[in-house]
Amino acid sequence: MSEDSDFEAAVRDCYSTWSGNYYDEYYGERAPYPPVHRDLLKRLLHESGARRVLDAGCGPASFLRELADEPYELAGFDLTPEMVAEAQRVLGGRGDVWQGSVLDRNAFLRGAPYDAAICVGVLPHVPPEADDVVIANLREAVKPGGLVVLEARNQLFALFTLNRYTRDLFVGELIDDEHLRALAAKELDAILRVDLPPVRTGKADEPGYDEVLSRTHNPLALGDRMAASGFADVRTLYYHFHAAPPLVEARDPEAFRRASLAMENADDWRGLVTASAFVLAGRRA
Repeated sequence: MSEDSDFEAAVRDCYSTWSGNYYDEYYGERAPYPPVHRDLLKRLLHESGARRVLDAGCGPASFLRELADEPYELAGFDLTPEMVAEAQRVLGGRGDVWQGSVLDRNAFLRGAPYDAAICVGVLPHVPPEADDVVIANLREAVKPGGLVVLEARNQLFALFTLNRYTRDLFVGELIDDEHLRALAAKELDAILRVDLPPVRTGKADEPGYDEVLSRTHNPLALGDRMAASGFADVRTLYYHFHAAPPLVEARDPEAFRRASLAMENADDWRGLVTASAFVLAGRRA
């Protein structure tokens, strides 16, 4: 089995038991934080004038179902069979959904070209060398001038978290000298909450989110790579803001949530470090 097959098999196992409750936990009333990116994606689609939309990594039609009552032609694919079955059930023929990988060019070409292609919650689960493959596949899926929206977890958010993410960013990315890296690791372990956040494990026997490949991305670097890959007018838009470092939330969860929601503004420069996620939006040149 290839390395790629190994990591994709782990991701499939991770999501295999989520198909029935994923939407409720991340988009519904049970969600720990409202899906603020949903309105952002809708706005980008409306502004683009798109009619034919592809969702690469659609899960249980988490976003496509939000478009079902609007005049779009909907299509999507997902790596996990259980997610595909749930998406087909939810859409009930309103859209075309199939099983496929974002690393497979052919998965994108079914029904292509599209007016717009989105990819949310997927890039964290592919290895670094595959980022450009995903970007190229998204580009090929849309017509010239077509919109592509690519979402990722914000690596620079670690500058604000003051936990193990901060330590990992400093030691793994910012400090080159091996000796100084070791010294810094000891100092950071002493002053940061490296016990936080808790590792997200699986629901049953399957691996959890933090037990499979689940990377973050530098929004500045990823934006440059998208622009270099044949996209024009690339914009970086931030979401899931944090009004204070996450470790403060436990002291007053209600105030923390209220203040964080009040900050939501995709164009706010503070999102570079205070938002845990971002989307890149660009048009195929």
